[in-house]
Amino acid sequence: MNRRAKDEAERLVSAGATDEDSAFELKLRPKKLSEFIGQSKAKEQLAIALEAAKSRGEALDHVLLFGPPGLGKTTLATIIANELEVGFQQTSGPALQIAGDLTAILTNLREKQVLFLDEIHRLQPVLEEKLYTALEDYKLDIMIGQGPAARTHVMELRPFTFVAATTRPGLLSSPLRSRFGILLRLEFYTDDELRFIVQRSAEVLGIACDEDGAAEIAMRCRGTPRIANRLLRRVRDYAQVRGNGTIDRPTATKALEMLEVDSHGFDELDRRLLRTIIEKYDGGPVGLNTLAAALAEEEDALEEVYEPFLIQIGFLNRTPRGRVATRLAYDHLGIPMPGKLSLF
Repeated sequence: MNRRAKDEAERLVSAGATDEDSAFELKLRPKKLSEFIGQSKAKEQLAIALEAAKSRGEALDHVLLFGPPGLGKTTLATIIANELEVGFQQTSGPALQIAGDLTAILTNLREKQVLFLDEIHRLQPVLEEKLYTALEDYKLDIMIGQGPAARTHVMELRPFTFVAATTRPGLLSSPLRSRFGILLRLEFYTDDELRFIVQRSAEVLGIACDEDGAAEIAMRCRGTPRIANRLLRRVRDYAQVRGNGTIDRPTATKALEMLEVDSHGFDELDRRLLRTIIEKYDGGPVGLNTLAAALAEEEDALEEVYEPFLIQIGFLNRTPRGRVATRLAYDHLGIPMPGKLSLF
């Protein structure tokens, strides 16, 4: 595991999936589109496309799901298969290493089956090119033999639905993006949607959780259901050991304070990053390499793990000269803001 992946796995408020999350999410994953909470725009587009495909008796157009991790891309892929009442097969970009891997999967697909490829941005370019004809014409070019005697054989594939997911759509090539008929962007969830998700998860798991307790957890989970469910597990443990077994607002607040997750969903690493910029570098601007050295972290870990959420909610700015802490960061940490930075 590289340093960035290790940093993500160790953070309670990271949206990256762990093995514990995967096992837990299987219990909570909705089976139908009507049970899926949030993402109203994506759901409406998908519902129309599913109904149209079923009425025509055809395979659904290929679907690209993109957005930050932990928002339900894998869940939506399984729902598509359930709604179409067809088979479902899952793999990922890093798992496919040679052309034979992709050929074996594609040639074994059944009629109208859903093939889900996670992290498609990490698919090798040579395999991506093989996908083009498979997605567009349901044909696969196979090279037989080597050297002067080599020849190409075209294999017919059964019509299928390809569902791909990525957290970094900008890394996909234009030819690949053009093969998808349905592109769905998943957005961060509102506090109300997350409260509903926490209450539903608690009900499925047999945990007593009132509305105020669920709202307290929802407020601190960075707009991400995966983090909400992870915090729910930790608060449940606290309620059983230190409380009366019921998750209410006081219990949730004490549990999350113990876990050092504050009202914005920041953990100690987030606060340390902001304090370093403010206290060591007068609020910025400070270069990424300088900041990484001060925090003893790798640059890509800062850029891909720590910074995105802070930038999204307006606590940090990326400028040509470096990172700058905003007024919101000063206010949240209770540090007076120098007048010279009042423009940020």
